[in-house]
Amino acid sequence: MKIAPIYRASLEHPEVECKIVHTGQHYDYEMSQSFFEDLELPAPNYFLNAGSGSHAVQTGKIMTAFEQVCESEKPDLVMVVGDVNSTLACSIVAKKLGIGVAHVEAGLRSFDLRMPEEINRMVTDAITDYFFVTEESGVKNLLKEGKPSERIHYVGHVMIDNLLYQAARLKNGAVNPCTFSVYALKQQNERFAFMTLHRPSNVDSCETFEGIAAALNEVAESLPVFFPVHPRTKKMADRFNIEFSRQITLLPPLSFKESLFLWKDAEVVFTDSGGLQEETTALGIPCVTIRENTERPITVQVGTNVLGGITPKGILNAYGESLRKKAHASVPLRWDGRASERIWAILAGFGIQDSKSSEEEEEQRCSRS
Repeated sequence: MKIAPIYRASLEHPEVECKIVHTGQHYDYEMSQSFFEDLELPAPNYFLNAGSGSHAVQTGKIMTAFEQVCESEKPDLVMVVGDVNSTLACSIVAKKLGIGVAHVEAGLRSFDLRMPEEINRMVTDAITDYFFVTEESGVKNLLKEGKPSERIHYVGHVMIDNLLYQAARLKNGAVNPCTFSVYALKQQNERFAFMTLHRPSNVDSCETFEGIAAALNEVAESLPVFFPVHPRTKKMADRFNIEFSRQITLLPPLSFKESLFLWKDAEVVFTDSGGLQEETTALGIPCVTIRENTERPITVQVGTNVLGGITPKGILNAYGESLRKKAHASVPLRWDGRASERIWAILAGFGIQDSKSSEEEEEQRCSRS
């Protein structure tokens, strides 16, 4: 989802040759083809087939395979996105080979080292050359960590680029939702909630998982809940015999477009995903994050997001607060669908001064508010 708008924007710069490397961290090649088609991406130039495994095993596989790609291609720059093991592995390989590293979504911090993603973010940013930041907190975090201000670029969010692009295609009829497996379900329910849940800290503990399910079952008494179930979540729900209300519709994993088709009109979204925290804020949909912290504080500070924690009481209280908060929420600066354009303007050597001056103006405006 982050690569798609970056790749599209790269096509406006013929002087840049952009090649896509799919590490295979989450999906095998056949499964991932549907994601590439869904997001209108060409087939990746390389597929590393890293597969699953412990963090160390997976990271090691990616590093070994990606090193061969870099030695063959000799790129001028490696761009990594987000905070997954692939982000960490590829940035380390590139840096040790003397290749520049650009980190998209740099500077985000939860300050919770129990989260593997936090370690990935911190290590990647320790060796990054170009920091492309999504929100003001990212700029502040990087400056506190001693990163040079001239390398930090507050460009906005490529996830929102993708979101607005796909939402527009749904609205203008370029995508026909009648073909979606969930079309009839949505037509039958005028009001509904949408839910995603996948983090090990939430689903690998029976007590925690039962508490979350209890809260959602209570919500479902008055509001139907649509719940695409992640494979890991399904495995643990079966193991712990988690019981869901009949008003919670359990769905298979959905494509990005099908998922967007549902949640963009939801009364509220419950999630432990980082991306949905941001996407719901961009479209003004109330969001309850089933976590005790977030590396995306702007979604709480100005957006529609409310931290609910992992207890039934906390989740239900956040549910009520999220509905009240909607009227006062706003969209963060530069979440306008043009972050990818700004990234390539900087990397291609165009508009750097304009970009920096705009960032300074925005930082001053944020500090005044």
